[in-house]
Amino acid sequence: MKRAIITVVGKDTVGIIARVCTYLADQSINILDISQTIVNGFFNMMMIVDISVLEEKDMSFHDLAESLERIGREEIGVQIKCQKEEIFEEMHRI
Repeated sequence: MKRAIITVVGKDTVGIIARVCTYLADQSINILDISQTIVNGFFNMMMIVDISVLEEKDMSFHDLAESLERIGREEIGVQIKCQKEEIFEEMHRI
């Protein structure tokens, strides 16, 4: 299984989770774990997703990350970052 970490940060508004989850569902990307919190009006969410399906859909990881960033910036006014799990594993190995 290939996994990625998606983080969403910004001012809390209605529909943030719905929009991100709808996009992932449209791409057949399964959410493995999700955590979200709101602190003083600011929204923070972290998701672990299975990106194994990207190979079948002829979609690159870069395309996924870019699409999520665009959705955050242009549609819901938040910052969305998508990173491969390996980056986090390597950081913690040091």
